[in-house]
Amino acid sequence: MTRLTITPHRLSLYSIAAVIALVFLMIISISLRSTAHAESAVQSAEQHIITLHDDGKEKGFITKAKTLREALKDANIPVDANDRTEPGLDEALVAASYEVNIYRARMVIVRDGANETKIITAFRTGKQIAEQAGLAVQQEDILALSQSTDIITDGAAEVLTITRATPVTFNFYGSVMQAYTQSKTVGAMLRERGITMTPADGISPAISAPITPGMTIRLWRDGTQTVTQDEDIQFETEQIRDANRERGFKEVKTAGVNGRRTVTYEVTTENGVEVKRTEINSNILTQPVKQVEIIGAKGMFTTPSENESIAWSFLISQGFSREQTAGIMGNLKQEHGFRTDGDGIAQWTGGRKAALMALPDPYNIYTQLEFMMSELNGRYSSAKNAILASTSVESATIIFQNKYEGCGVCMEDRRIQFAYDILASH
Repeated sequence: MTRLTITPHRLSLYSIAAVIALVFLMIISISLRSTAHAESAVQSAEQHIITLHDDGKEKGFITKAKTLREALKDANIPVDANDRTEPGLDEALVAASYEVNIYRARMVIVRDGANETKIITAFRTGKQIAEQAGLAVQQEDILALSQSTDIITDGAAEVLTITRATPVTFNFYGSVMQAYTQSKTVGAMLRERGITMTPADGISPAISAPITPGMTIRLWRDGTQTVTQDEDIQFETEQIRDANRERGFKEVKTAGVNGRRTVTYEVTTENGVEVKRTEINSNILTQPVKQVEIIGAKGMFTTPSENESIAWSFLISQGFSREQTAGIMGNLKQEHGFRTDGDGIAQWTGGRKAALMALPDPYNIYTQLEFMMSELNGRYSSAKNAILASTSVESATIIFQNKYEGCGVCMEDRRIQFAYDILASH
């Protein structure tokens, strides 16, 4: 038999190999445990713990669903279209756990004075239910949600009763506002609002007066005081005339919007009556937006040369001779070169221009010629009669200049020359 003898040197080699093997086994074990832990984490992340609160009942379950709708369906928990959930039914589930509320819809009868409305609602507060019913409520209105005392008659287990506050106009030291109150007297309303009157204050009507819908309550203090209030800033309107559009056409390109400003006034009151108001400060909150309109102006504007031809035909049709017509038009040429803008072809001013501007299409050549004839047939009829009696271009020009135009610096020679030029060209 052969004897195996292990020397110290050989033993050392065996020990090293054993240690290496042990370390290798430990690495494999750690790696396997890490992989298992990662797989477990992935599996856990795909699951969600749901704690459900359903009208006072609580239920818990685990789900891999992507949304609450899918989770409730998998759990055989029905949800009506009128029910509400928190979170929403189609909100993605990403967290590990959720507290879910289901608010079940039910029939509620809403009593608003003499009016009754039945609605199916999942809301739980009076304000929410009233808004769903399409009823506007004020902060001072009382909304009481209670159990029905006669379910068979009401057809609903719950009743929302709205006790409306009384609307009044409240003039509070010069600042007028719409107010609402549940109080029965003026004095009670002041107490309701935490208002304490001083000996210098006046109240109308008296504090003992009963509150009635739409009444005006005025609280004032004689003397001078400051009042701060918000006011609208009216927007401006710019009209762009489009010669390609028929007259009467109108299109709003940019809608105007009123601005808003806070204004402080110094107000002087005597015996409850405001006798003086002075603005002492203002702050613009929002700037107004200018309204831009396109309006039709087809045929409204013509060139000076076109206006000259139109004026010639027009005056001839009014019974003036060629010489008389030329005399009138020599003046119009000198006045504004047959342009209808500004003060018009005859350069009307003051009340005469105001009368022209009050007419439809005041800058239209036909409007201005008709206006001129209305004056010649009216207060300036003596000028018209003198022109009709004249026999020369020069005399007609001077008569119109002196009796109708009433110019300051007339430059008579130029008017006469223009008249002869116009006569020659027509």
